[in-house]
Amino acid sequence: MPINIEMPKLSDTMTEGTVVRWLKKEGEEVEIGDIIAEIETDKATMEMEAFDEGILSKISIPEGGKAPVGSAIAILLEDGEAEDPPTPSAESAPAASVNTPPAAAKALESAAATVNKSKASIPTSADGERLKASPLAKKIAESEGVDLSAVSGTGPGGRIVKADVVAAPPTSSPAPAPTATPAPVAISPVAEGTDQIVELSSMRKIIAERLLTSKVSIPHFYLHLEVDAAPLMALRKQINAQSEASHGNKYSVNDFVVKALINASVAVPEANASFNGDDIIQFAHVGISVAIAVDDGLVTPVVKNAEQKSLLAISKEIKEMAIRARDKKLAPNEFDGGTVTISNLGAWGVESFDAIVNPPQAVILSVGGIIEKPVVKDGEVVPGLRMNLGVSCDHRVVDGAVGAKFLGEIKRLLENPALMLV
Repeated sequence: MPINIEMPKLSDTMTEGTVVRWLKKEGEEVEIGDIIAEIETDKATMEMEAFDEGILSKISIPEGGKAPVGSAIAILLEDGEAEDPPTPSAESAPAASVNTPPAAAKALESAAATVNKSKASIPTSADGERLKASPLAKKIAESEGVDLSAVSGTGPGGRIVKADVVAAPPTSSPAPAPTATPAPVAISPVAEGTDQIVELSSMRKIIAERLLTSKVSIPHFYLHLEVDAAPLMALRKQINAQSEASHGNKYSVNDFVVKALINASVAVPEANASFNGDDIIQFAHVGISVAIAVDDGLVTPVVKNAEQKSLLAISKEIKEMAIRARDKKLAPNEFDGGTVTISNLGAWGVESFDAIVNPPQAVILSVGGIIEKPVVKDGEVVPGLRMNLGVSCDHRVVDGAVGAKFLGEIKRLLENPALMLV
């Protein structure tokens, strides 16, 4: 029988994918394990593997087309097999005619009544569209008096699951339809043909959704410190001179800041945590999400179990991830396991900035560039190298004193960088 090739869920936040390229054409044979297409997710472009064999009968989503996770994008047939006609639904079952025997007519009427009763009980949204909800979610909603039309689904394709219903407030009657938000007024072009409309990529859409959710739902607060970067730059120069004669790896300033962030996350575990409704999760390991700029946005692959890795291992891993991120070659599991995030804009000449918390994490470190400026030392004005650090915190998890302790520990390590090598 025909097999639907469905849009796979290639990342934890993926809700739809874009077919970048079909590597198999209609009529071609497909073996298990063949790479049949390249799919763009919210994080990267990845290869799609075949889990069945047969003939690629029909491609439903062309190159450049988008489809929700779980929807059919192609049809696979066995050799010599024909595509089956659509199966008529219960709703389209023919009505009893005058020639139908009485017993059969009564059965048809009963079936139609069952269909109509089932159809009437299907939950719908305020605009009349059918809501996707698991049977257990529907049952709990009915018993607890929860209006499913007011619940946002977090399951595949926006499906409402048990956890969504449990977290929703009970209502005795359907919630009133929310007031429609006025649509943004279109901006007229300055001159004919000079403005350009750029379609959002899947990645850009997810970035927009996640950052909006973070900024609206997480109570942010921000702390800043200025670090004396002279000791760090002196040690970095010494280590790089030695490394060129051995393994050849060149350490960046960011490598040292990442190492300081890792050590501080171990020293102040209250910051290496996440808000979890009725409790707070303090993570056993440190996963550093490293913000890397790519063509259409920002990705944050993770250095996992970072507290167990040396400065050299961290430096090499970040360099390798950055290369593959820009080539869109990162795997979905490389984005999992992050507990804190670092965003460094020093290379772009930015001296200081405030980053947005990367949910479900509680802190993100923002790093500015190292600048030469006059500083007061031992009562005298002397040249100095300074670097601005900022930390954005989820106030539900991290209080001001904890955030200050966390940021202060990072400062202490960067101003005494040899401590990170022991």
